[in-house]
Amino acid sequence: MVNFGKRLMADQLEEWREYYINYKMMKKKVKRYVQQTQTGGKNREQVLKEFSRVLDDQIEKIVLFLLQQQGHLASRIENLGEQRAALMEQSDLSQICQLREAYREVGYDLVKLLRFLDINATGIRKILKKFDKRFGYKFTDYYVSTRANHPYSQLQQIFKQVGVVAVVGALSRNLAYLQDNRESFSSIYDHPSITIKDPVIEQINHSVQKLTHSTNFMQFLGQHALIVAEDMHSGSDLVDDQSYHFLSLLLNLVNTFLYMVNTYIIVPTADDYSVSLGAAATVCGVIIGSMAVAQIFSSVYFSAWSNKSYFRPLVFSSIMLFLGNLLYALAYDLNSLTALIVGRLLCGLGSARAVNRRYISDCVPLKTRLQASAGFVSASALGMACGPALAGLLQTKFRIYGLTFNQNTLPGWVMCLAWLAYLVWLWISFKEPGHIATENSGNTQSSDSAHRVSGNLEDGLGQPLLLDAKERHDEDVEDNDDNEEDPEESHKPATSLAAAYRLLTPSVKVQLLIYFMLKFAMEILLSESSVVTTFYFNWTTSTVAIFLAVLGLTVLPVNVIVGSYVTNLFQDRQILVASEIMVLIGIVMSFCFTPHYSVPQYVTSALITFVFAEVLEGVNLSLLSRVMSSRLSRGTYNGGLLSTEAGTLARVAADMTITAAGNLGQSRLLNATLLPSLVICVSSIVATFCTYNSLY
Repeated sequence: MVNFGKRLMADQLEEWREYYINYKMMKKKVKRYVQQTQTGGKNREQVLKEFSRVLDDQIEKIVLFLLQQQGHLASRIENLGEQRAALMEQSDLSQICQLREAYREVGYDLVKLLRFLDINATGIRKILKKFDKRFGYKFTDYYVSTRANHPYSQLQQIFKQVGVVAVVGALSRNLAYLQDNRESFSSIYDHPSITIKDPVIEQINHSVQKLTHSTNFMQFLGQHALIVAEDMHSGSDLVDDQSYHFLSLLLNLVNTFLYMVNTYIIVPTADDYSVSLGAAATVCGVIIGSMAVAQIFSSVYFSAWSNKSYFRPLVFSSIMLFLGNLLYALAYDLNSLTALIVGRLLCGLGSARAVNRRYISDCVPLKTRLQASAGFVSASALGMACGPALAGLLQTKFRIYGLTFNQNTLPGWVMCLAWLAYLVWLWISFKEPGHIATENSGNTQSSDSAHRVSGNLEDGLGQPLLLDAKERHDEDVEDNDDNEEDPEESHKPATSLAAAYRLLTPSVKVQLLIYFMLKFAMEILLSESSVVTTFYFNWTTSTVAIFLAVLGLTVLPVNVIVGSYVTNLFQDRQILVASEIMVLIGIVMSFCFTPHYSVPQYVTSALITFVFAEVLEGVNLSLLSRVMSSRLSRGTYNGGLLSTEAGTLARVAADMTITAAGNLGQSRLLNATLLPSLVICVSSIVATFCTYNSLY
């Protein structure tokens, strides 16, 4: 495996060699600083000042050369613009073609400059990480906080590339104009959705996407999906259009949708069901949470099972969900709370979301993977909204052959039929991916195959200065090139949850804490909604169902706004902190401070909490992908599994909190359940500020 230092030397352009970061020299300085501090030759303050000055010099060298090259490119584009204006009056087609080629030559030089910027930005990030690791000091926090936010920041030129992007815009606009010989006056600025079919523009766009945080709606949705975006030219992506099976992808998305419907369809009636079986209304927390308890275990075995097959886990999932819903529906006539809870446990054991994610990352071609990731999140959001809405429609009661069909049992019967129909469709239409079939037939399965990217968290889908799986793998080798430990051992995937936990840095732990917090707050809000609204406002089941459906329907519009606009105006870490504070405000507003708790107060606070928790989730997972070790991007115990387990544990803890608080009486239930949410939220905000600079 070639480390970064050697790759930097190999990829350098000879004529620009003196302007690249002197990575070899910087590595030697780091090593010497460690030795000097150990022998007492220099103290830490001296080392920090000296290394900061050296790094400042390196960045200044890069930035000044970058500005110089931008000026050259801008001058060439300006000269070509004058030629274009003259040619447009003559309408000489042959000269227009020559002019288009001249613009393309500028474009190819721009691609070279973007690659120059990319490799230097990578070098800066790596040397900062190496200094922190070797010196045992959070130098990155200090350096970024003092340089990036300074009004004369040179670091911003490398991290944000405002000037380079302006050159890209000028080149794209002129090439788009020249493409239409009929003199159409449409502009790329008036029509952002216009796709310019030109090879040089495609190369430029790919380079810019690697460098900039150009997030759009589908990219923001993809962040929620916990699915890796591979490098465009990565050789690890072996999925082609011939082996891609659309119906199999659709079946995975339908599985996601039905599972989310199954999760939330019982929320409006769970308290009534528990009362009808002789239990307290707050036992709804146990009923709802039992599905999440089982999911803690199912996530692990489904993640491992998807190494060998996708079809069999989906079949098993469908059977378990069919049986679980059947038992849930029969519990009323059996007059058994145990049967009710066991039914929900079986449903949780059928949670195949790890398989759904894994299928998208492994078996969908790269060019459609982003849309598939967005489809995964959209299916989840739609299921979350449809579940309560469907429960609101099932307000009827009748008996057939001694079986009771009412608002409590009908959700179980409806989902039984849905999963049975899905199982038949799955059996008829699903096609096992070619590489799975080949591996199974030859019995040559390797859990670390290069083309197998586990169902893990998305790599930010174009995050700034972010590495794809292969580059992060190279980085780990580079980081261990001075160690006596075998590099191959240093980047093997974790083989247990304990091993995965040992790979978590403070920044990763904080992001997982935030994920736990937002899932806890959302579960408290959703699961106790029926009990709280019935107690304070005498809402009917239909009203509760409408309220929950409206909350679920806010997911996609919020993602449109945040993904298309907000993330282009602010850094992810800024959105993270702002969202945490808004969630905190929503929680505080939810408390019952007076004897007269009003509907406007409850609805407003619920909307604030839920909406900003959704915003927080996407940004949180995006940042998590930046700070997580590459060893957690492979294998069964991957980053996606850790995130899923953190969220599932949060749901279990929230549902158990509701049930425990029920012992205090329904009048104290709301405040008793909101208090843990408040404490966890404040803790997560404090922890975020402690690691804020490491999230740059």
